[in-house]
Amino acid sequence: MFKFFRKIRENLISTGKTINYLKYAIGEIILVVIGILIALQINNWNENRKLLSEEKQYYKNIKRQLTEDAVFINNNIEFNQYYYDQYDYATQQLLSNDRSHLDSLATIALNLLEYSDFHQESNIYAGLVTSGEIKLIKNQEIVEGLQKLEETYIYINRIEASHFELIKAIYPDLGKIIRFNPKKVERVDDLFAFEFQNHFFIIKDIMIEKDDIYHKALEEINHILSLIDEELSVK
Repeated sequence: MFKFFRKIRENLISTGKTINYLKYAIGEIILVVIGILIALQINNWNENRKLLSEEKQYYKNIKRQLTEDAVFINNNIEFNQYYYDQYDYATQQLLSNDRSHLDSLATIALNLLEYSDFHQESNIYAGLVTSGEIKLIKNQEIVEGLQKLEETYIYINRIEASHFELIKAIYPDLGKIIRFNPKKVERVDDLFAFEFQNHFFIIKDIMIEKDDIYHKALEEINHILSLIDEELSVK
């Protein structure tokens, strides 16, 4: 091809057709420029396609992680509700001074040591920021949603840490009131005293707060997942 163009230039120069040569030279320059622009366009297109593919993969990874988190949170909600119902029953018995179900009360009292624990150590948003891969996520609403969800996770971790500290404070009282093996209430009056009743009330309050924040996290996860599904459907 280049040999062909060279012959044309030599022929125009040898015949003295300067104007035609200039037109040809300009045309050749234009063709070269067009060729370069096309090459750049193809390169940009390939690069954009690569970035879109990476972005799509990140959306899939985020979706998978959030879906797993949602399952874990739902399990914690059910766990939390199961024991809350037990504590609610126990407080009714204690407040009414009903001592006819001491074995059940002993079991529920020991269950005060149980607690739901989502406790998310790592986070998607923090990982993306640390690695610098956050720039691949073009949808800023998704980025903002992940940042907001991280704040919610931090709050969940904090409230679950507080719950655990309460359990450590309750444990010594349980050991004084209830024999662990065989399970038996040894100090009935202490079990029905307001000091021990307060343990149930405090734990119930923190469980209500945990239930609220769990549902808040689920709402935020579902919102992000809907945004991701929209992105995946158009890419």
